[in-house]
Amino acid sequence: MKNILIVKLSAIGDVIHALPVSHAIKEAWPACRITWVVEPPARPLLALNPCVDELITFRKKEFRSLGGFLKNFGRLKEKLQAAEYDAVLDLQGLFKSAAVAFLAKAPVKLGMCNMREGSGYVSKPVLGPNAQGHIVERYLDVARALGCPVKEVRFPLEILERDKARLSWLFQQEGADLSRPYVALAVGANWPNKRWPEEHFARLSDMLSEAGLVPVLAGGGPVDEERAARILHLADIPPVNLVGKTTLPQLAGLMKGAKAVVGGDTGPVHLAAGLGRKTIMLMGPTDANRNGPYGQMENAIEADHPCRGCWKRSCPKGLDCLAVITPDMVKERLLDAH
Repeated sequence: MKNILIVKLSAIGDVIHALPVSHAIKEAWPACRITWVVEPPARPLLALNPCVDELITFRKKEFRSLGGFLKNFGRLKEKLQAAEYDAVLDLQGLFKSAAVAFLAKAPVKLGMCNMREGSGYVSKPVLGPNAQGHIVERYLDVARALGCPVKEVRFPLEILERDKARLSWLFQQEGADLSRPYVALAVGANWPNKRWPEEHFARLSDMLSEAGLVPVLAGGGPVDEERAARILHLADIPPVNLVGKTTLPQLAGLMKGAKAVVGGDTGPVHLAAGLGRKTIMLMGPTDANRNGPYGQMENAIEADHPCRGCWKRSCPKGLDCLAVITPDMVKERLLDAH
């Protein structure tokens, strides 16, 4: 294989789960050129991936109107057809990724096991041995079907010195010392029922401070910023608040340097697991078998509800899904010997 196109557009957590595919390809064919098609939010993360040789940005919002489609279709087609690929791997499995895969020139087009929205007609679904297993392994089954032995599962990301320096400056601005052991608390998630209650985060933050660890709030966006403000108000000992203050590469650096990370089933927490940090993932609507912290499933704490793993964005029963996971439960798991 000399030239491979990976199509994994979004969301950030899903892009993180697909990172090992790029390493598996380079492991099998070191000289192979990898091009990755991605939407803008996850592009800065892929820029840290030494296995990816070229990035093509797919701006979905530019295609929503007829005028936008007519204006941008030719440009995207030209980029995709500037090279002929040996294979296209559609790891998204949706109509938008199928459109990208359709435009690319390649004799082999493979997709993941659960293709939707007609994408399975463009790329052949791979029903590998992990079709019911973790999402990382489902993606890797596509690489295996291509001929990659997958000897080592790696999440290839290189944290840049400028991002490390920026993190150090941010800690100083908050009156904290980056050299002290800290625990990152990922306060948000896209689904409301994936978010641990703010009062639980505040209590855990105080517990960490009392144990000699520095609690650091992490995340981004208006919802996370509002949650962080309430956590700061509820905590007796104010944690370091970096919510909304880091870029995605800097967030990766924050996770990489943490002693441990706590949060729901969300991108920053999966990023921490991929970077080899101890990751306590609090889960309710999604199940650990598919989405738990890869390589450390023992650190997934699932809400004790008979309906857990429902895969619904909001609870039809009106439950605060993760509230039954107490700060004491998290602390016990968090402070276990490594």
